[in-house]
Amino acid sequence: MRCLFGTDGVRDVANRGDMTPEMALRLGRSYVLFLTERGVPRPKIALGRDTRRSGQMLEAALSAGMTSAGADVYLLGVLPTPGVSFSVKNLGLHGGAVISASHNPAEYNGIKFLDGTGSKLSDDMEGSIEEYMGDNLTDDWRPTGASVGVLRKVDSAPSEYGRWAASLWGDSFPFPLSGGADCAHGAAVTVAPSVFEELGGRWTFVGNSPDGLNINEGVGVMNMGHLSAVVRSRDLPMGIAYDGDADRALLMDGRGRILDGDIILWVLARWLASEGKLGTGVAATVMSNMALEEHLAEDGISVFRCPVGDRYVMETMAARGALLGGEQSGHIILSSFVNTGDGLCTGLFFLKACLALGEDMDTLADRYAPWPQLLCNVEISKNTVMSGEFLSAISSTEECRLAGAGRILIRPSGTEPLLRVLVEARDRRLMEEISERLVKQIREKCI
Repeated sequence: MRCLFGTDGVRDVANRGDMTPEMALRLGRSYVLFLTERGVPRPKIALGRDTRRSGQMLEAALSAGMTSAGADVYLLGVLPTPGVSFSVKNLGLHGGAVISASHNPAEYNGIKFLDGTGSKLSDDMEGSIEEYMGDNLTDDWRPTGASVGVLRKVDSAPSEYGRWAASLWGDSFPFPLSGGADCAHGAAVTVAPSVFEELGGRWTFVGNSPDGLNINEGVGVMNMGHLSAVVRSRDLPMGIAYDGDADRALLMDGRGRILDGDIILWVLARWLASEGKLGTGVAATVMSNMALEEHLAEDGISVFRCPVGDRYVMETMAARGALLGGEQSGHIILSSFVNTGDGLCTGLFFLKACLALGEDMDTLADRYAPWPQLLCNVEISKNTVMSGEFLSAISSTEECRLAGAGRILIRPSGTEPLLRVLVEARDRRLMEEISERLVKQIREKCI
């Protein structure tokens, strides 16, 4: 059976391919069977979704699959992925499921599963669920009567998660009175405005009018120009943007410049170290800029590299004893507080760290000074098989020209039919030349 799960669950155009109601139903049944055969006789599962129109369709199918296999499903409605994670723990459930395609356009949707701690499942666990998809036992597992699962609506889930998130601010510093926040017309709309208001802020919110079809459209972390224009035109001191399911956040200074995940890690690591809450260092993916290692080394903080994907960040944190990790894209995990990427908490803790360290947000981008980095996405067919030997050969050839003052990374996207080509170098002109040659060679190979 072909691989369904990518780096963030199963994802495809909704009602097509791997994201049909029929597939959702089978995924639900397989997940419950996975839990049942591991000692959970009647699983209790939290189910949340983002604002996509297809979310209700897939919610109906997924919950039908899970209840038909004997699970009780707690319907949380529209809620950020980290809110579902919180609810799993808060309600004492055995697992969770999220219907979302994160940063992808509205026509996409996806399904990802959580364990009883609210953490994303490992590759091996997802592989086991996928094996159940082709197992006759999945179809034969038919509870009847009182053994059939039930649906339970939990209307209070957004407010409970929001109150918990707000409580993390504490009373050491006053919350910033103003700023701009972009909810990406996604799940953050159910939580972020009330949290900021509870903390005493009177922020300007944009991307907060979802209609089921406009999630991530010109807004959110994938379109930071929208928030930048708002921050600059209204003379706001800062901004925060989320993605569709609010497990990511990027910040912005008062000049409308992006403060990406690397800068967020740089600030949070120094703050956590000063509080004695950093552990052994920071887990960062291969996409993080070399400047992150340079800056953190000045403070004696180690960086542990890992593959792209927040689950791999989490695994590396656990293996190396780090209490902070994240991605340049804004997936940040503070494991002392959360079990998954949490955009709301990332923004709050970043602002708190800046206050504690006396940081001037408007100078962070200049002081960080990343190495020039160029990322190109090369579209490929879903069925294209790109030889690892070929990619290694062209990378090695070009890396020789960098002479140790840069690096090249070519990897497949975990959610889209793309090859991501990253070139980083101190010399911007050389970086651009190498990137152009690599992309050309890959495209020629695809023809």
